[in-house]
Amino acid sequence: MPSVPKKRPISQNLVPVEVVERRILLIRGHKVMLDSHLAELYEVPTFRLNEAVKRNRRRFPEDFMFQLGKEEAEALTSQFAMSKPGRGGRRTLPYVFTEQGVAMLSTVLNSERAISVNIAIMRAFVRLRQILATHKELAERLAAIEKNYDQRFKVVFDILKQLMEPPLEPPKRPIGFMAPGKK
Repeated sequence: MPSVPKKRPISQNLVPVEVVERRILLIRGHKVMLDSHLAELYEVPTFRLNEAVKRNRRRFPEDFMFQLGKEEAEALTSQFAMSKPGRGGRRTLPYVFTEQGVAMLSTVLNSERAISVNIAIMRAFVRLRQILATHKELAERLAAIEKNYDQRFKVVFDILKQLMEPPLEPPKRPIGFMAPGKK
């Protein structure tokens, strides 16, 4: 009897969070992922991913997914070495998915790979939020320390300024000999 290949456990299908984090972009003030990057992670062609989304368009409002403008796409073309429209590559402007849109993709793409990739992507978004919160907290603490030190060092700066000012002119002594006791 021929051996049947075993399914890999879901944990082996996971994509490293670091790989996902590198693909999260900030566009129009939203953290998003390109359709082509998602398709690569899901191991499906980009047009198939977009086809599944179009069949379920009601699940993807503008705050879940939007199409990039020509200028935005051109900027990404040079950044990610994507093929230019009309040159054998993609013929449409790319779509980007917000965190909610990526979560909704798990309902549209129903495979073991899609499930495991979505878990990795959700973890990456959560990790980014934690990192941003930590940086914000550090920035606030630094600003508070800076205020305190500015007040404390103001006295030091005032003293330094006084020391840097030229001294007052000493009284001039008259030239010549003066008898003792006469002034």
